Amino acid sequence: MATTAAAMPDEQVVIGEEIEHVRLITLNRPRQLNAISPELVSLLAEYLEKWEKDDKADLIIIKGAGRAFSAGGDLRVFYDGRKTKDTCVEMVYRYFWLCYHVNTYKKTQVALVNGISMGGGSALMVPMKFSVVTEKTVFATPEASFGYHTDCGFSYFHSHLPGHFGEFLALTGGRLNGKELVAVGLATHFVSSEKIAELEKRLISLNSGDEDTVRSVIEEFSSEVKLDEESILNKLSIIDECFSKDSVEEIIKSFEAEAKKEGNGWVGAYLKGMKRSSPTALKIALRSVREGRNQTLSECLKREFRLTLNILRSTISEDIYEGIRALTIDKDNAPKWEPPSLDRVDDEKLDLVFQPFQENLELQIPEIDECRWDGKFENSAYTVPHEAIPISA
Repeated sequence: MATTAAAMPDEQVVIGEEIEHVRLITLNRPRQLNAISPELVSLLAEYLEKWEKDDKADLIIIKGAGRAFSAGGDLRVFYDGRKTKDTCVEMVYRYFWLCYHVNTYKKTQVALVNGISMGGGSALMVPMKFSVVTEKTVFATPEASFGYHTDCGFSYFHSHLPGHFGEFLALTGGRLNGKELVAVGLATHFVSSEKIAELEKRLISLNSGDEDTVRSVIEEFSSEVKLDEESILNKLSIIDECFSKDSVEEIIKSFEAEAKKEGNGWVGAYLKGMKRSSPTALKIALRSVREGRNQTLSECLKREFRLTLNILRSTISEDIYEGIRALTIDKDNAPKWEPPSLDRVDDEKLDLVFQPFQENLELQIPEIDECRWDGKFENSAYTVPHEAIPISA
């Protein structure tokens, strides 16, 4: 077993190991919940690019140290780069390119997700050929809650979820557990956390990237998914009814009406979360996910890149920095959004953050022909036909 990074393992942001024909990546910032940082992006890209060209590398396994797989972007990096916003551009560009690379990777990949997997960090889970989750896995895309948007390909992934469940996840930041992730198609297998270390050993001992062989081993450790009675996936009819509305205002109004009905007490927490989120971010999220229904994954990544840069450059609002301040700097959880309400968000200004850049400033990635994730939901019991779903907010 050879550790290819230079520093001692407990000092490394990413640990890369070469074990005969297997390559193992460990995201190693457990105290920061393996949040995406410039150094992590650089090292991860370096390993993946190197191993894709290595004829001896057949199987790539990625996991997170500690109690997280990856908790998404490091918000302090964005906040500290506020005065010189272009300092974040390189990291954003490299990570979006990395998201493209993961979706088109030529070697068999397995993600072992035994903990938190949120926001952009989930872009290292969902597109993998095999994404293994456990009862400790927690997934969410909570970006609107701190003034950001659903990025790293999730305007595409969410737009292809059953019915309007993607809008629900993007607007509420609702969490899914491991069983729910498999049921809805965002992960491939559910394995008990007690077995995850043994599964890792077995995968390494295979010394092969043959998909059928890898799948067979994972299935040996997998459990059949049976949703809990209170699972949010058992509420899809209500979610479809509410989140099919044309605007965020109408969605909230419809959701409020549902909350008043007997047995719908679960709605309250999601409503509260939406009402505390950035009005501007909510409108961007809804529009972005709905545009994703008519776009390829590559087109979604390019649009999300524009949105990210425009949000970081405060093109129409500084909510991203106010949200980070309230969440991670002062930790008062009392952001003062500008504008403070949905009815004061100027739709014409909203167009500015979606407007394409000059071609040389766009995210330069090829078109993606196909990825593991495409067509996943056709085999799900929770699939809802997409006919008559509006594509514009």
